[in-house]
Amino acid sequence: MGSQQRPTGITVLAVLAVIGGLFGLLGGVALLGFSPLVGLIALIVAVVDFVFAYGAWTLKPWGWTLGVALQAISILGIILSLSQGASIGSQILPVAIAAIILYYLFRKDIQEAFGRM
Repeated sequence: MGSQQRPTGITVLAVLAVIGGLFGLLGGVALLGFSPLVGLIALIVAVVDFVFAYGAWTLKPWGWTLGVALQAISILGIILSLSQGASIGSQILPVAIAAIILYYLFRKDIQEAFGRM
């Protein structure tokens, strides 16, 4: 890969993952006192966000895999929310974002940037 330039969209995803990780850390610590399990889950998700951010920023092949896995998990979580009574309207934006990110990650040029082709 050597001199491969990171695509702008990947830079944006990495920065957003860091921001999400920071909020997750803050939220997770705050939740530990109220609901330790939920707080711990939030902290784990925050760490995974940071790991993805690093993998995306450095264009590691595993970063692509982790990005795809995170979006698939997000969509599964949305389906679970819907099965538990969440309104479809409240889930349209999250599922659209996850689908757009998946589409983007599966583009040939993006896979090539991660050294996957």
